[in-house]
Amino acid sequence: QVQLVESGGGLVQAGGSLRLSCAASGLIVSMYTMGWFRQAPGKVREFVAAVIWSGGNPSYADSMKGRFTISRDNAKNTVYLQMNSLEPEDTAVYVCAASYKLGSELWPEANAYTYWGQGTQVTVSS
Repeated sequence: QVQLVESGGGLVQAGGSLRLSCAASGLIVSMYTMGWFRQAPGKVREFVAAVIWSGGNPSYADSMKGRFTISRDNAKNTVYLQMNSLEPEDTAVYVCAASYKLGSELWPEANAYTYWGQGTQVTVSS
């Protein structure tokens, strides 16, 4: 059975940093496309970042480029999202997702992902 468990969310001041973790069980993250999405109240779910199973370059939404970094620790079977220079607009529930070997065009598409975690709240104060 697949389970994705996020952690690391919390309250941070604008300009600060957080590192989110997604611990996976029931799948091997090195064989899956792993992604992060976020959803704020009253807004649609949006793509944040994804890392490909083959070890190629990760993908980021334009608003996150240069600020967020996705990484994977195969030994720990865990995916991370390092979030720097946070702004109040980044406040949202951040959710980890996984799907087996997605093509790059599908990485930003939430409908393409098979497995989802419950999410972790990130709140950025001004």
